[in-house]
Amino acid sequence: MTVKTEDEIAKIRVSSHLVHETFEYVKSLIAPGITTLEINDKADEFITSKGGRPAFKGYKVGKQTFRYATCMSKNDAVVHGIPNEEPLHEGDTISVDIGVEKDGWYGDSAWTYAVGKIAPETEKLMEITKDSLLLGIAAARAGGRLYDISKAIQDYCESHGYGIVKDLVGHGIGTHLHEEPQVPNYVLKRFDPAYRNIELREGMTLAIEPMVNMGTWRVKTLRDGWTVVTADGKPSAHFEHTIAVRPWGGEILTK
Repeated sequence: MTVKTEDEIAKIRVSSHLVHETFEYVKSLIAPGITTLEINDKADEFITSKGGRPAFKGYKVGKQTFRYATCMSKNDAVVHGIPNEEPLHEGDTISVDIGVEKDGWYGDSAWTYAVGKIAPETEKLMEITKDSLLLGIAAARAGGRLYDISKAIQDYCESHGYGIVKDLVGHGIGTHLHEEPQVPNYVLKRFDPAYRNIELREGMTLAIEPMVNMGTWRVKTLRDGWTVVTADGKPSAHFEHTIAVRPWGGEILTK
C-alpha cells in the first residue's frame, strides 16, 4: 500500500478527469439501437485523441488478453462484459467501466446507465448502488479503517434487501491499475483481525466500486472467460470512483 504525494495525486487527477470526460461523451451516445461495440470504439478514439491510453485494452489475466477499451455489462452482467454488435434495447441497463492511463498514472470509474425507460425496481437498484458508493467514499477518512468503507456500503445495500457481490472488490490505484489494498464492499469476517487494522492514511488512492445485485450476491463467469453475471439472472448495478483519502472523507478524482 502506497501513500501518494500531492504531486502524484495531481497526476492521478489528470487521468481521472479524462475518465470523467469520456463518460460525459459516452452517456450522450447511449440510446436504443446503438451497439456496445460502437460505444466502445468511440470511447477508444476519444481517449486516444486526448493523449490517454485505454487502460483495459491489452490487460492480461493469465493467458487471456482483454481487447477492448471499455467493459460493457448489460442487465444481469455485473462486470467485465465484452463489447459486441448486439444493439441496446429500450429497458436495458448498461454498466460502462473505463480506465485511462496518462503519463504513467491511472484513473478508473464505472457508471450504470438506463437505456430509455426502465423498470422502477431496476431504477431503484441503480439509485441505491450509487448512493452506497457515496457513503463508502464519505467513510474513506484518514485515521479510519478500510473496514469502515466496506461496512457503510454493505449495511446500506443489505438494508434494502440487495445482494453485495463478494467475489469482486475495489482496489488501490496509482502507477498500476490495480494496487493494494483490496477494497471489499462487505465485511470480511474471516479476516477480521488484519482487515480491521488496515488504517486509512491521507494520500492513499483507491477505486471504490460497489457491485450490487437485485437478488443473490452469487455470480458466475461465462464461457468467454471475462463476463461475470448474476447467478439468478436478476439485474446488477455497478458504480465506481477513483478517490484520494482525506481527513473529511474521500476526494473524488474522477469528476
